[in-house]
Amino acid sequence: MSADLRTDTGRRLPAEELRSLVLFESLHADQLEWIAGHHFVVDVAAGGDVYTEGEPAVAFVVLLSGSIALTRRVQRDEVEITRSDYRGAYGGATQAYVVSSDGGTRPYNNSMRAVTDTTVLVIPAEEFAEAVRTWFPMAIHLLEGLFVGLQASNTLVGQRERLIALGSLSAGLTHELNNPAAAAARAASLLRERLGIVRHKLAMLASGDLDGEQLAKLAAAQEEAVNGIGAAEELSVLETSQREDEVADWLEDHGIEGGYDIAPTIVAAGLDVGWLDRIQTQTSAEFLEGAVRWLASALETELLLDELADATTRISTLVGAAKQYSQLDRAPYQDVDLHEGLKATLVMLSRRIGPDVQLVKDFDRTLPKVPAYAAELNQVWTNLIDNALAAMGGRGTLTVRTARDGECALVEIGDTGPGIPADLRERIFEPFFTTKPVGEGTGLGLDISWRIVVTKHGGDIRVLSEPGDTRFQVRLPLVAPVTPVPAGD
Repeated sequence: MSADLRTDTGRRLPAEELRSLVLFESLHADQLEWIAGHHFVVDVAAGGDVYTEGEPAVAFVVLLSGSIALTRRVQRDEVEITRSDYRGAYGGATQAYVVSSDGGTRPYNNSMRAVTDTTVLVIPAEEFAEAVRTWFPMAIHLLEGLFVGLQASNTLVGQRERLIALGSLSAGLTHELNNPAAAAARAASLLRERLGIVRHKLAMLASGDLDGEQLAKLAAAQEEAVNGIGAAEELSVLETSQREDEVADWLEDHGIEGGYDIAPTIVAAGLDVGWLDRIQTQTSAEFLEGAVRWLASALETELLLDELADATTRISTLVGAAKQYSQLDRAPYQDVDLHEGLKATLVMLSRRIGPDVQLVKDFDRTLPKVPAYAAELNQVWTNLIDNALAAMGGRGTLTVRTARDGECALVEIGDTGPGIPADLRERIFEPFFTTKPVGEGTGLGLDISWRIVVTKHGGDIRVLSEPGDTRFQVRLPLVAPVTPVPAGD
């Protein structure tokens, strides 16, 4: 329970003693007299709260004796920011002079706890704010501009950072979708042509002297060949070339012109000269060319259907990955399979993972689902993976690993780049700090990631780095807090 900082205790310090405090030592006599008449002294027992984060900031507090600790709430945990026994240390309504946009009282942005029996000087926030604004009008205007401007700058740059990331992902997704979409359009166009050819060749066969038994055998051979396409053996480039030459030579030897145009289709279907020999035995010489071309057209039609199905499947996969990444159709806070988000992020960033980057996915499939804001975690994975790729300069090994670490899920993003120097590691999570060249980074990616992981999820994010081995480790609690932080916070 916090100390009562609203009720005047009646205990005051004389002006001469107030001047011994560094905050007040340069005040004019009348200003010091004002402080002497508008403060009171409060004792707080060891272990008690002087004030609590989030409550209305009703008092400006100065330490007179004892020892205090300032803490910030990180989800369910209290993290100590600093500890002091310095006489004159202060806290509480330090920004009371800045007028809130809604006109209300600002909350305390940290908690002050008495480590030992402590005595503090208290000035009511409203009176303190009015005095400071009156005594130092120009300084207040400067401080208000700095404070409000910094908040606005943080907001605008953060929004810009998100828009840049979204634009980059959108461009990558558009590029990835364009390839299968173009392939599907091409396959559909060719398929229309080949179906016309199949109908034409079949009409030619049927209009001749080819008897029903031969036609039935050819139809059976066609069905067998089509059904075998999916089971065709994988050939090397050299093996494919050799087999195409053999098939083309067979076709030329049997008077079928343009054999080198037909051979690739026959070989792609997993067939060879042995299959052609069987076709020859099932039809007369005068109908052999027509039969082979009809069968080849049917095979090409089937191959185009496979290509069309593969292209549309790739489009569906990309759309599904984008949907999983954005979480547009999901509740903001839910039990999340971390692997789904990681895989979706890798798909979204696949354009940046070039041929010289080896991707290693080391997933612990026994890892349970994690209560989290899925879309915001995907933003964390995007920042970390994008930074890893940038650090490697398009060449190296990108490792994405998951594991269980006690009561937390561990996600590790590793790269084989040059590493982060020790003097920079302590600053990389600071807002606006970046190691990238001017114009290439805003310095907010890791700050945003830290706030999402630590502030919103009660987790932990840290970095281990040496040349050739940099690993960002994210730990997320496996158990949901009693009251999760709202998505907008």
